[in-house]
Amino acid sequence: MKANQAFQHLQQRITDLEQAISDRREIYNEAVNINNVRIDTLPESLIASRYGFLPAHLLHFEAEQKTDVNMKALFQT
Repeated sequence: MKANQAFQHLQQRITDLEQAISDRREIYNEAVNINNVRIDTLPESLIASRYGFLPAHLLHFEAEQKTDVNMKALFQT
């Protein structure tokens, strides 16, 4: 029973971490979008071009990077 509770706690912790990562990715991408729009509008575009500010890239993951971790394989002996 205790092992089952520990595993459920681990599953919940992993879910919470995945959600936190997703939230941070959204915040980052929103900031990148704001930055990219600002450096394309006057007068910020003049300052951006003068000091070499370039558009930032959105945080993007490939399909293989998004695959779920096989928890059973990790815990098999």
